[in-house]
Amino acid sequence: MKIDGYTRVCGVMGNPVEHTMSPAIHNTLAEALGENLAYVPFRVPTGAAGEAVRGAYALNLLGMNVTVPYKSEVIPFLKETDPLAETIGAVNTLVRTEGGFKGYNTDMPGLYRAMCEDGVKIEGEDVLILGAGGVARAVAILAVDKGVRQVHILNRTAEKALKIADEVNDLAGRALAKGCGLEDCASLPGESYLAIQATNVGMFPKTEEAVIEDAAFYRKIRIGYDLVFNPARTRFMALVEENGGRAFGGLKMLLYQGIIAYELWTGARVDSGLAERAYGAMKEAMHIS
Repeated sequence: MKIDGYTRVCGVMGNPVEHTMSPAIHNTLAEALGENLAYVPFRVPTGAAGEAVRGAYALNLLGMNVTVPYKSEVIPFLKETDPLAETIGAVNTLVRTEGGFKGYNTDMPGLYRAMCEDGVKIEGEDVLILGAGGVARAVAILAVDKGVRQVHILNRTAEKALKIADEVNDLAGRALAKGCGLEDCASLPGESYLAIQATNVGMFPKTEEAVIEDAAFYRKIRIGYDLVFNPARTRFMALVEENGGRAFGGLKMLLYQGIIAYELWTGARVDSGLAERAYGAMKEAMHIS
């Protein structure tokens, strides 16, 4: 990679940020497309999100990714926020515009693009979401946007699941979503769910954990998506497969949220061949064969 006075810089801000796989994605794309662009991680101290946004703009950065814990914290410091990001309440991509950054959320479009690449449709499906945090809420909003048939949200604390269900129903204008506690999993109607695991349970190093262990629950799942990407094959995925379903992990969501961000920054279009090349670089960085 040649660095000179014309090199444009992008990066990711978060805390911690040392574990990020994003440089493998973006620097691979830049090299393949012949872009004079370098992508680096920036660890931002607690309470300094606004300074980081202003500093990135002052230093002429082309764009930034934003990861935990700053996805909501950066919003007041942006010139503009894309409607999807505003609805979700989280921004993970900053795009340079005249006078400031515009905030986008590419996580959910990234999940949708990953599903499309995997041959999985969400439209018209019965969707089951595990968790009731920010990611689960974003997945529920994606489900509304893509026209699912119904959404069931399961969470350890039922009140949080009910709160998201109410928000989703207000957004949809109809009784689309239901929330309940994990203990209610046995009474779920239906036998063919698209399930999305939106908690951090099963993430490295606690790789042998799953939110629910009951085999009868997993027999209701036709397709399971775990948004955890490390490990590449989670306990949730194993349980889905052991009980007859198809399972996918979070690696491709991570890939495509990055690709969409890159496309927003540069105006390039990343085709499937180049996406596969970036996917390989990301897996290599994670030591996944």
